[in-house]
Amino acid sequence: MVIKSTKYSLVFAILLAVFSAIGPFTIDMYLASFPDMMNYFETKASMVQASLTSCILGVAFGQIIMGALSDVHGRRKPLLISMIVYALSSFACAFAPNITVFIILRFIQGFSGSAGIVISRAIVRDLYSGIELTKFFSLLTVIGNLAPLIAPLAGSAVISFTSWIGIFIFLGLFGILLSTITIWKIKESLPIERRVSSNFKSLIRNFKELLKDRRFMGYALVQGILFSGVFAYISGASFIYQNIYDVSPQVFSMLFALNGISLILGAQVVKILAGRIKEDSILLIGLALAFISGTIVLVGVFLHGPLIMLVIPLFFLNAAVGITGPTSFTLAMESQGHIAGSAAALLGVMPTLLGAVTSPLVGIAGEYSAVPFGVIIFTTSLLSVFAYIVTPKNTKSLVSKNI
Repeated sequence: MVIKSTKYSLVFAILLAVFSAIGPFTIDMYLASFPDMMNYFETKASMVQASLTSCILGVAFGQIIMGALSDVHGRRKPLLISMIVYALSSFACAFAPNITVFIILRFIQGFSGSAGIVISRAIVRDLYSGIELTKFFSLLTVIGNLAPLIAPLAGSAVISFTSWIGIFIFLGLFGILLSTITIWKIKESLPIERRVSSNFKSLIRNFKELLKDRRFMGYALVQGILFSGVFAYISGASFIYQNIYDVSPQVFSMLFALNGISLILGAQVVKILAGRIKEDSILLIGLALAFISGTIVLVGVFLHGPLIMLVIPLFFLNAAVGITGPTSFTLAMESQGHIAGSAAALLGVMPTLLGAVTSPLVGIAGEYSAVPFGVIIFTTSLLSVFAYIVTPKNTKSLVSKNI
């Protein structure tokens, strides 16, 4: 079934984008509070950053589990249960007695929140294919990327009149909102006859087939490697901007929000170009822009350049991410309709799992060095180009025979 109505598609995209926003809100809202949380928990910066890594790992493993469960039990039921758990874990984070408990709760929060990300994408694949999939996903990306723009500003607004605790109370209320939307607005998009067997061996076999599909995994790596650089930026931005360049939490939030705008612009480029030039060509444009931007960031941190020398290339780097995201998703998902949940899970877990590796590396040289950050940004942009080069462009998917 392909939805034709533009009006309905826009409303539907907004609803799904709200679920996709759970990622940026869960990760971005509390970034400006890192220094305050260090004092509150009387701990080191690395421990506070570990809470981010814990959340990312939760999102990574959660997507694998939730994606597979949604292929078996449909999209709606797993989504509802997960949103309820997300709300409860968010409230629990607000009242964590120490940093260790907080890190554990962040894993649970990320794990449950992952359902909103992976299942919303699986629903899109249930309803769309081909150019329609590219256009709708780019529309979803445009709307969804308002979240990275709003989240840091919302976090800054909350901590302007309360502490970081208020941020997690807000996220708990957000979880209640998502639960309500699931109950009243989200309809089941995966009919019983299209669901896969609940047999554990069958689920493992589906993932094995996806991992053997060189075309699928190639585009998954392109997206995952490049996005892992974004996670490094998310992890290190607060300390780099506030400690090295001495900007206020409010200015930091504005700079962070600026990259949300660039993501939206990048996704809008995809929406305009889709159907006019091939998706592979659009993806190549995004990767070239990412590589150039990553190179400038590396040079800037080694030269200890001014703030503007970091802000401008990061703006274009995030625009490149906005371009590569929808196109790599479409190219990877085009022949995975029968196991869209599992495929979307792998596409989601790749950047989050790689991001869990790059995020702590940003602070390896201390709070006042941006060199590891520059090296990671450059390396991920270079490796994503290499992954694209070795990805088969015209071979049929090995799992297409199962459609």
